[in-house]
Amino acid sequence: MRVIAGKARRLQLKTVESMAVRPTTDRIKETLFNMINTDVCDCLFLDLFAGSGAIGIEALSRGAKSVTFVEKDSLALSCIRENLKTTHLEEDAVIMAADVLSAINTLDKKQQAYDIIFMDPPYNKLLEKDVLEQLENSSVINEDTLIIVEASLETDMDYVENMNYEIIKEKMYKTNKHIFVKKANA
Repeated sequence: MRVIAGKARRLQLKTVESMAVRPTTDRIKETLFNMINTDVCDCLFLDLFAGSGAIGIEALSRGAKSVTFVEKDSLALSCIRENLKTTHLEEDAVIMAADVLSAINTLDKKQQAYDIIFMDPPYNKLLEKDVLEQLENSSVINEDTLIIVEASLETDMDYVENMNYEIIKEKMYKTNKHIFVKKANA
């Protein structure tokens, strides 16, 4: 696994040696960032269920103003720190050692909306629904925030229609997909 583009281009990243972490492949990461590239520069980026930190590090390498990494697993947290040190991108990174819902509560108190939120929760446990419910009335998002959910191909997110969100795009891959969500226009 490596950084695809930007300041840290081609640098190798470590992965977490754990069955609980599924790193996003370089090909999928490259496709994702090709789709959001114009939005990344100078953005505030939130990486939920950050794992090795590869997505947030890619955002930093491509010019994100800052990335907040949220992860609760101690092995993954160590991996994020090592990868940030390797890429020399730690200056613009904030690491929160917490479960995602607690982290959102903490971030909500700062009254700062993120431009892009990426989440890669464990598949098929509806954790993305819990996160979207938590974010719905939070100051962590606004009407311009792009939320990207990495999920299994089987994941059905029709429930967002009953929430204050709309799916604006879906990108299917062989093994998983990205769902792009924004607050619904009132």
